[in-house]
Amino acid sequence: MILSSIEQGIKAKVEAVGTPLKDWDIRINYGIKTGFNDAFIITGEKRKEIIEKDPKSAEIIRPILRGRDIKKYGYDFADLWLLFIPWHFPLQNNSSIKGASERAENEFKKQYPAVYNHLLGYKHGLSNRNKAETGVNYEWYALQRWGANYWEDFSKQKIVWKRVGSILRFSFDESNALALDSTCFATGKYIKYLVAYLNSKVAKYLMKDSPQTGTGDLLISVQAIEPLIIPIPTDSINKEFETIFDKIILMINQKNEYNIEENEIDLAIYKMLNLSNEEIDFIESQ
Repeated sequence: MILSSIEQGIKAKVEAVGTPLKDWDIRINYGIKTGFNDAFIITGEKRKEIIEKDPKSAEIIRPILRGRDIKKYGYDFADLWLLFIPWHFPLQNNSSIKGASERAENEFKKQYPAVYNHLLGYKHGLSNRNKAETGVNYEWYALQRWGANYWEDFSKQKIVWKRVGSILRFSFDESNALALDSTCFATGKYIKYLVAYLNSKVAKYLMKDSPQTGTGDLLISVQAIEPLIIPIPTDSINKEFETIFDKIILMINQKNEYNIEENEIDLAIYKMLNLSNEEIDFIESQ
């Protein structure tokens, strides 16, 4: 790309003090892919019904966030829940199991009968998800992709964002919610700071040239977010951002506007990057 002199100046200042996110002490991953949302995602009412039939079912029913639920800083929980069924469940920790296991299915039916019977009603559709994998690599009742190497990260403080969209929104979650594959999420250090930074005008400017769909929506995938260059905060800057972040969450909970607080974040970032007034005006005009 051919950059104007002002764009070159902004780029140089960002690179002088920033570090690509791929080199931070954070983990960035995709959400869970069910392969058949109608079977695995249930309403709060259905959750209650299943748990009433078998209280043990509550162990494997987790709140789920979709891309459309994500807002800036927070999200609108739609009272939707995921049946979290790893491959070979409930024997997923048995490394000797390779491929679809009848033994695992029998144990699932025995230990979680209410959830098993719910999924049984969708067996035909579940079995036809991916002929090369379903019933071969994993059982018909298991999630297509369940985050085998990172599923525990969902229970940590995290950033969640919609993978495809015309408006960038990064939310904060510490409720143990799972995230669907219409999202990506990140865990690690400085999570509140990063949520604030990623929702800023500077971040919007830096991500404006991300890959796009044919309709012009931005594709903010793992590969798109990892190269993003952001300054690793000092303890004092991190504390400053966390204080403003907490104010914003309070304002959201009280259904109040938080424009003043967002402006504080933008000003703090401009100062970190040592941007000139001309460069600030350019970013804010984008």
